[in-house]
Amino acid sequence: MAITDRNGPAPAMVEQIPTRRVSSMGRSVRRRRRTIAFLFLLPALAVNLLVIGGPGASSLYYAFTDWNGFTSPEFTGFANAARLAGDTDFWNAIGHNFIYMIFFLSVPLVMGLAGAFMLSRIRRGVTLFRVLFFIPYLIASVVNAQIWKNLLDPVSGLAAQLNKFGIHALDNIYFFGDSDLSLLSVAFVDNWHFWGFLVVLFVAAMQGVDGSRFEAARIDGANAWQEFWHVALPGIRPTLMFAVMMISLWSLLAFDYAYALTGGGPAGSSDLVSLLVNRTAFGSLEAGYAAFIALAMSALGAAFLVIFAIIRRNEDETN
Repeated sequence: MAITDRNGPAPAMVEQIPTRRVSSMGRSVRRRRRTIAFLFLLPALAVNLLVIGGPGASSLYYAFTDWNGFTSPEFTGFANAARLAGDTDFWNAIGHNFIYMIFFLSVPLVMGLAGAFMLSRIRRGVTLFRVLFFIPYLIASVVNAQIWKNLLDPVSGLAAQLNKFGIHALDNIYFFGDSDLSLLSVAFVDNWHFWGFLVVLFVAAMQGVDGSRFEAARIDGANAWQEFWHVALPGIRPTLMFAVMMISLWSLLAFDYAYALTGGGPAGSSDLVSLLVNRTAFGSLEAGYAAFIALAMSALGAAFLVIFAIIRRNEDETN
């Protein structure tokens, strides 16, 4: 029963009717927009499902089989897991992956942050420096690897050129042939091509930091180091966390430079899990076991993502 007075329906009822109608119309518009967005996204999802989902699902199946890549696979349950637990080659390779990760979470990050902070203080020519830093990242890894192979060759490379000037510091040093130096030498070459990418990434992030914060720090008497530590670094924290996450994942997938420079040698001293998977699948024709190794690394990568997600959520709750 409607509530009325001399002038018609009560104001409360007059306000409620259009409010409900507007709310219903708003939900309809939002639903239509979501449907349109999903329809535009559907082709990309279909391609991803075909290109990534299909092979991923098949790899999950093959990981629990004995398969050479050609004949029909034979289901073996967790036999590959038991084999992996006692595989010294796998533990040797994954240990090198973690060394690789520690190296890239320290040296390139420090170089990238330092280079970015110095560039952020330059007023002219920043674009030119960005291009120069980014060029090594654009060169194909095989080309970069060959350049450094030639440079560090103990017979015809940099050592031979230094010998002409009476400098013998690099004599008989086999960067890629010494088991004590091979892994760090590969990481050095990989870092040479990679750290410029971090410089460009961090410069873009630092330019997004409010300039008034730096001005306030200078007024308070802060030096360059204090500006970097107390203003620039907190200001690019999300970008820094993203870089740490991506470097951690990339370190588990590192392949190209180790393959091109050493092939995992000498004597497995620079072997990585990706090289082991490649060698197991295509060299030993044990595709099923290789798939299980890859599955184990995927699980490790997923664990990293969960850890980073928890850290990010805790930071958001704190802020």
